[in-house]
Amino acid sequence: MTKLAIFEKEKGKKDMVILNYFRSDYIGFKVLKAVLAATLSFFMVFVLYLLYNFETIMADIYKMDLIDVGKSILVMYLSIVGVYAVIVYAVYTHRYSKAKKELKDYYSKLKRLEMMNSK
Repeated sequence: MTKLAIFEKEKGKKDMVILNYFRSDYIGFKVLKAVLAATLSFFMVFVLYLLYNFETIMADIYKMDLIDVGKSILVMYLSIVGVYAVIVYAVYTHRYSKAKKELKDYYSKLKRLEMMNSK
């Protein structure tokens, strides 16, 4: 009974919040938030890079092939965001399945306690 109370007080609240969502909704929302955060971070770092190297970029802008530079930036962006999205997907899939398992154990222990109290 003490273990049930401790679980309910600590991890149970988080697990119940997680399992209020369908699996695909929970994971999809977390991945979408991560992609938006990664996009914002990438562009902030990119702007800082441009500002830091502004003089060099302006001196060499006529020598650059802007289409190739744009393609390389796009590939870099997609690879960073893609890898980050895959990592976030794996982490939140694991968290969802772990929460589901722990709540399943919690409910089975709760039923067992109820049966003991009814006797």
